[in-house]
Amino acid sequence: MGPMISDYDYLGQDHASGPPPKRGIWWRVIGWASIGMAVVLVGTSLAAYAAYRKLEGNIKHEDVAAQLGGKRPPKLNNALNVLLIGSDQRNGANAKYGKDVGERSDTMILLHLSPGGKKAVGISFPRDSMVPIPSCKTSSGRTIPAQSVAMINSSFNNGGAACTIRTLEALTKIRIDHFVKVDFSGFKRVVDALGGVEICLPKRVADKSSKLYLSAGRHVVKGEQALAYVRTRHGLGNGSDLDRIKRQQKFLGAVVKKATSNGTLTNPSKLLSFLDAATKSVTTDKDFTVDEMKKVAGSVQGMSAGKVQFITVPNGAYAPDINRVAFRQPDADNLFAAIRNDNQVQAQAATKKVKIPPAQVKVEVLNGTATPGLAGRAGDQLKARGYQVVKVGTLTGTKPSTTEVRYGTGADQQAAALAQVVPNAKPVAGQDTPAGTVDLVLGPDWQGLKSAQSAEIPSSSAAGAVNAAADVCSDKS
Repeated sequence: MGPMISDYDYLGQDHASGPPPKRGIWWRVIGWASIGMAVVLVGTSLAAYAAYRKLEGNIKHEDVAAQLGGKRPPKLNNALNVLLIGSDQRNGANAKYGKDVGERSDTMILLHLSPGGKKAVGISFPRDSMVPIPSCKTSSGRTIPAQSVAMINSSFNNGGAACTIRTLEALTKIRIDHFVKVDFSGFKRVVDALGGVEICLPKRVADKSSKLYLSAGRHVVKGEQALAYVRTRHGLGNGSDLDRIKRQQKFLGAVVKKATSNGTLTNPSKLLSFLDAATKSVTTDKDFTVDEMKKVAGSVQGMSAGKVQFITVPNGAYAPDINRVAFRQPDADNLFAAIRNDNQVQAQAATKKVKIPPAQVKVEVLNGTATPGLAGRAGDQLKARGYQVVKVGTLTGTKPSTTEVRYGTGADQQAAALAQVVPNAKPVAGQDTPAGTVDLVLGPDWQGLKSAQSAEIPSSSAAGAVNAAADVCSDKS
């Protein structure tokens, strides 16, 4: 743990210059509701291709390839991971919300889209999470030193979207394919283009800070009123940022439900109006082109709101400062593993299950592919499950065509136990495998261990998950 740094330090300011500006009631807002726009944007039907072409000029692009470099997690499958970032940029149409210089982000959602429209999961990363921040390069080429521990949203202030991507990839080992950044104005444009979004209040709210004044019950909110709802902190719930995240996730679910149920995606006129509003406030990486969006649209065409869920990274109190949070392990890493592998639990032949605790299985992990670092990542995943990883290295000799589980003398049962969590692997005797040891030889088909029960992507009934199809008045908060 490094020394604690205040919120103000993260913004690169001098303590002595006075307290930080009170931007909190606005700058934690934009991403949450406008993320719904991004969810719909990447999921629009193929019929919108012509509209994408016409509106491409609205979208701003950033080239972050040089900042990201080449040492990134491998792409394991055909799922798409899009980082959604809310920016508090204060120039142009956003000047009415303050005159702060630069831009920060308190909203980071990793949207995971499974191939074929099977499901979409939005993972929220709390802004107060204390994590390691890797060294980053700015767009001008300047290097920002690594930090052993810092608040996660400082990555965006340090080096923009590229630094946030590097930070999340280092934490999750998930390859991020694209990013979408949205500013303040985008929130209101998108909500208004949808004709408003339904919310449900458990009680009457009269919050001077957010300027939200509404009676209890159902309401359809637009523009400033919708903004007031997603930014209110003291008017609803327990006043914590985590409580507000849950409420904002429900709002995003309502955005998705509205967009997929009112004909916006199938009515050309509505679609054109929606895209015009949405694309005017979007910045993406240069590779997230109209053609790429078309491919994404085809892969998720027909996805219903019930297949879209939101979840917050498992977390708990950060010991040195109760006002901050830390990822709860191994739950967080299990969730990341499930997302990384698209939660694909492959069928296994009906055999008697071998019950040997992972701690009693000694494993050598050998990389039989040309992908650097693969054995190390597999070893980390095994350690997280409790296996004894006694060696990590590179296979010498003939490379296997598929991943193999090999056992030494006396380790056949341990190999059978390990094979139960390795997709499509059958234990075989290893000619050079040490006695009492199991060799996990990684082949080109390796995509990670089968998801543990605790690592599965939450279903709509799982605690903490927000399903986009749920009634807005269920579990009101």
